[in-house]
Amino acid sequence: MAEPIRVLVTGAAGQIAYSLLYSIAKGDVFGKDQPIILLLLDITAMLPVLEGVVMELQDCALPLLIEIVPTDKEAVAFQDLDAAILVGSMPRREGMERKDLLKANVAIFKSQGAALEKYAKKTVKVLVVGNPANTNCLIAAKSAPSIPKENFSCLTRLDHNRARSQVAMRCGVPATHVKNVIIWGNHSSTQYPDVHHCLVNMSGSELACFDAVNDDAWLKGDFILTVQQRGAAVIKARKLSSAMSAAKAICDHMRDIWTGTPEGEFISMGVYSSGNSYGVPEDLIYSFPVQIKDKTWKIVDGLPINPFSKSKMETTAAELMEERETALEFLGV
Repeated sequence: MAEPIRVLVTGAAGQIAYSLLYSIAKGDVFGKDQPIILLLLDITAMLPVLEGVVMELQDCALPLLIEIVPTDKEAVAFQDLDAAILVGSMPRREGMERKDLLKANVAIFKSQGAALEKYAKKTVKVLVVGNPANTNCLIAAKSAPSIPKENFSCLTRLDHNRARSQVAMRCGVPATHVKNVIIWGNHSSTQYPDVHHCLVNMSGSELACFDAVNDDAWLKGDFILTVQQRGAAVIKARKLSSAMSAAKAICDHMRDIWTGTPEGEFISMGVYSSGNSYGVPEDLIYSFPVQIKDKTWKIVDGLPINPFSKSKMETTAAELMEERETALEFLGV
């Protein structure tokens, strides 16, 4: 049997984690023969709830789950990690300005970045889910200077899956028949879901998305708005934020890091923007199309970008730069 890997989930008593932990523990993410030690971090007030989650995981009687460590202490949670999934963050409350949200989260992700620096393996793969995910990821990365920036990413796979699904439903095909959609930029309502490079398998032949859908007005209008505002639409309907779909996206993202992306396909991830060919400013966590091999991502370079796409990519970059400046003020950098 392989050596167990140590996987941290923060916000472990929350609803996303509740949908996520079973999939990780049963081998859907890191492999069907990879034993796992799960480290579950939450705030002290949530420890009784977390105890219930631990009981349920035990009661699943899963062969790969070697040990479960529930804790409210970063020194315990971040020890010798192979993978960290940072779900827990301060949620936006009614009447709260985005600036207030950033301030609260800078403190959390500065602390968790410092804990990664101090306790985790330098090879740890860190996925930031808690919003604002891109900027939280940047703060965590800056607070762990000895861990390579390439080891940090934020979740835009949910937006990617949403875009893929919208196209699939429009074309009357399964979502697996749609590939190479791109989410550019911020995991916010400024993100740009781009289907100019997307291919749709219709009756065995691959068509460009614009040909398959055959409705340019929809693809440049309602499609983009639907993907941008999907999270808000789920909250309006469910009175709770996306959990099942977020958990599935986290699994997809981490599995691709661990096992790589299929040949000829790319997926969307928020990654460090240095040295990209698309004119995106340096020192941001920005969502790009990436391919992954040997646990290393590479931005897909050289895709032609038309003026429509360019302006949308610049809008979301501008929002990220503004968020970064605000966050760095709070960091005192």
